[in-house]
Amino acid sequence: MSIVQKTASEIEVMRHACRLAAEVLDVVAPHVVVGVTTAELDRICHDHMVDVQGCIPAPLNYAPPGYSPFPKSICTSVNHQVCHGIPGERVLKNGDILNIDITVIKDGFHGDTSRMFVVGDGAKLIAKRLCAVTYECMWHGIVQVRPGAHLGDIGHAIQTHAQQAGFSVVREFCGHGIGRRFHEEPQVLHYGKPGTGVELVPGMTFTIEPMINAGKAAISELPDGWTIITRDRSLSAQWEHTVLVTETGYEVLTVSPGMPVPPPFVAGLRT
Repeated sequence: MSIVQKTASEIEVMRHACRLAAEVLDVVAPHVVVGVTTAELDRICHDHMVDVQGCIPAPLNYAPPGYSPFPKSICTSVNHQVCHGIPGERVLKNGDILNIDITVIKDGFHGDTSRMFVVGDGAKLIAKRLCAVTYECMWHGIVQVRPGAHLGDIGHAIQTHAQQAGFSVVREFCGHGIGRRFHEEPQVLHYGKPGTGVELVPGMTFTIEPMINAGKAAISELPDGWTIITRDRSLSAQWEHTVLVTETGYEVLTVSPGMPVPPPFVAGLRT
C-alpha cells in the first residue's frame, strides 16, 4: 500500500474529524473519577460520538485480519495495560493511570487521538513522571515533522527522551498513516536512527503515539485477543496526536480546548 498524500479538501475534512475526536476526550475527562467503570466511560464517549457528533466510533467491531471484532467504541488501558484495553466492569481506583483512545469516522475520514488520565490524587510519583515523560516523548516526535525530515528522526527523538528518563519504548506497536482508512502507510516507529526511513512530504497525515513503559519493553497479549500488557507488569503510558505535514512544518490536527498545554520546548502550536 502506498502513502496517500491528502488534497486540500481532504485535509479540511480530516481537520474536522480530528477535532471531533479530541472533543470526545474533553467531554469524558470530568467523568474519569474514582469509582467509575471503564464501561461507563465507553458509554459516555459512544453516546457523544453517535448522538451529538453524528460520528461512527471506528473501534466498534473493527476486525483486522486475525482478530475478532473489537466489542467497544473506545480503548481504555489501565496501569500496566499498554494499549487496546477493552472497556468493561473494571472500577477505577485512586492512583490508577488510564489511557483513553478515541477514533471517530466523520464524512469518510478518521480522527485518532489518545490522552492519559491520573485517577484521584493518590498516584505514585513514578506514575505521574511516566505520564509526563511520555507526553514529552510525543511532542519531541511531533516537532521533528517537516518536509525533508525522515520518519527515523521522529523515532530517534522519542527513543532518546524516553531512555534518558530511564524508561523503555514498546516496539511492537507504532503510529500509522490515517485518512479514509483507519491504518494506512507509513508505519511510524517510536524508535530509530536520524535520517533513515521514509522522507516526509506535505500532505502526509499520520499518528504519533508512543507507548512508554516504566520497566522493560517486553509485552504480552491477554486471552481476550486485544489487550496488550507489560510482561513485567510495570506501568505503561501513551499519548497520541494526528499530525499533518505542511509546506513549512507540521500541523497538529487533534486539538481541542481541553487538551493539555504542549511542553515548554514546543515553540508554538501550529493549528
